[in-house]
Amino acid sequence: MVTGAAKRIGREIALTLARAGADVAITYRGSQAEAEATVRELADAGVQAMAVRCDVSDALQVREAVAAVVEEFGGLDLLVNNAGAFETAKLEEITPEQWDAIFAVNTRGPLLIAQAAHAHLKASRGRIVNIGSLGGIHPWATHAHYCTSKAALHMLSTTMAKAWAPEISVNCVAPGMIVHGEVGAEYEQFAAKTPMLRNGTAADVAAAVLFFATGPHFITGQLLAVDGGLGLA
Repeated sequence: MVTGAAKRIGREIALTLARAGADVAITYRGSQAEAEATVRELADAGVQAMAVRCDVSDALQVREAVAAVVEEFGGLDLLVNNAGAFETAKLEEITPEQWDAIFAVNTRGPLLIAQAAHAHLKASRGRIVNIGSLGGIHPWATHAHYCTSKAALHMLSTTMAKAWAPEISVNCVAPGMIVHGEVGAEYEQFAAKTPMLRNGTAADVAAAVLFFATGPHFITGQLLAVDGGLGLA
């Protein structure tokens, strides 16, 4: 189950898992057409696929979504908490409503989904991979609410790992600058100061998720930055 996977990084994660042989359920909130297209691509990989509309900040919708996936697939082995919100705002101008909205998706959402999936993942000795951010490790002055929400998700990931061991392994992938398709000059500055001399791609993130999904179950509580070394700058 991959949340927020109708497009961009979530879509690539879902497709990568499908190519590895996993049946995949995705959630979406408003991107129904894109979700349906992604499901068709997943099915083309020869696996079972489905899409469920779900606002991850809504506890009832979350419980219903997880129940629908388990009913369709007969169980749950992996949860990827990818759904996220991003916004640029000056620190002194962030409103309480903006702060709460970012946390509702980036921190509350993964908690609610994981809680709803807990019993099923425990039964399957499954795994959780949360999608954090380099912004949760390094402060970005114009993204304080986003950075703080992702830092909280990083801590939530390690807390889950400790609380739900030994049955469930929990890890976190923290992407850096990830670009999609054609990019403008504003992204070149990030590539120039990245030791690997390029920005990341959705495929880079998906490969890291696949590692945690298929690697040793013994690995848990880890935060893996997928940033080409940008965090070292």
